[in-house]
Amino acid sequence: MTETPATPKRRLRTWSAFGDVKRRPSEYEIVTHRTNWTLRPDRKAPLEGNPSSPGNLWLLTYRDQSPLQVPDWDDFRDPDAHTYRSYVIHQDQEEGQVAGLLDQYATARADTGLSPAWVRTLAELFTPSRFPLHGSQQVEAYIGYVAPSSYITNPAALAAADLLRRVTLVSYRTRELQIAHPDSGFATGERAVWEHGEAWQPARRAVELALVAYDWAEAFTALNLVLLPTLDDVLLRQLGDVARDNGDEQSWLLGGRLAADSDRRMRWSGALARYALENGPGNAGVLRKWIGKWSPRADDAAAGLGHLLETLPDHGRPASEVADGARRTRERLLSELGLI
Repeated sequence: MTETPATPKRRLRTWSAFGDVKRRPSEYEIVTHRTNWTLRPDRKAPLEGNPSSPGNLWLLTYRDQSPLQVPDWDDFRDPDAHTYRSYVIHQDQEEGQVAGLLDQYATARADTGLSPAWVRTLAELFTPSRFPLHGSQQVEAYIGYVAPSSYITNPAALAAADLLRRVTLVSYRTRELQIAHPDSGFATGERAVWEHGEAWQPARRAVELALVAYDWAEAFTALNLVLLPTLDDVLLRQLGDVARDNGDEQSWLLGGRLAADSDRRMRWSGALARYALENGPGNAGVLRKWIGKWSPRADDAAAGLGHLLETLPDHGRPASEVADGARRTRERLLSELGLI
């Protein structure tokens, strides 16, 4: 009698963590998949120690029990599929472009030719922006740390790096402007402007409240879907346009370079919102509730900053127009997501 040979067991590939896939995972997926050790399914609690410890209760409350829920956050993908390696290569090229631009205008001593009114606007609006940008960076880093998947952690961490890059550039320009205009308050007066300037207080309130939005998904909604799209429209697009009208092409060009970072952040944030909407029947209501909560704060912030562009004697812009433009930009993005 002939014996039927036993069926050999299928050898598992090194990417078996993805399940029964019919393809080789991409480099992006291989280095991103389930790298957050606090989300391992074999752990009784996210962190080592007592499950009732403060750290474990924090993650349980503000991550695992967030109102925004889907069956599996690990199925989300960043549209740009950036790894740390690809991000560094991309941003190294961008920094080369920015460095060349800075050198060109420094050689031409362009800052010395700026009008007194525009120099005052830069001191009141541009150079103090490093404070809300740093606050936004902290919120973005928190989103990445508390996120329920490494596929969300990674783009949030890279977005935090983008904001740090922007803070660094604003600081560099602050020093250049201080050298060109030593009596205009650059590098010495920005903190007072941020903490006490009337035009900045709505933005300061909004950013500081975002810092205590502990639920990861509310922090994501507040910052990436509401506050930053609104503030970036003022501090990048509209400030850049007014800068060009006032003879400051350097600020206009730098704003254009930085806008690429904002666009990339909006791409993955929009994709994450769509993923939540498609995979959770109650998520639309959750997101709309948070958007309704944070939008008035963003609008107040844009209106406050608009007053600093309104005071220019020439080539200024009414505060109401600044606020309306920022609101329309945000609402266009949210409309594309089906959230308004």
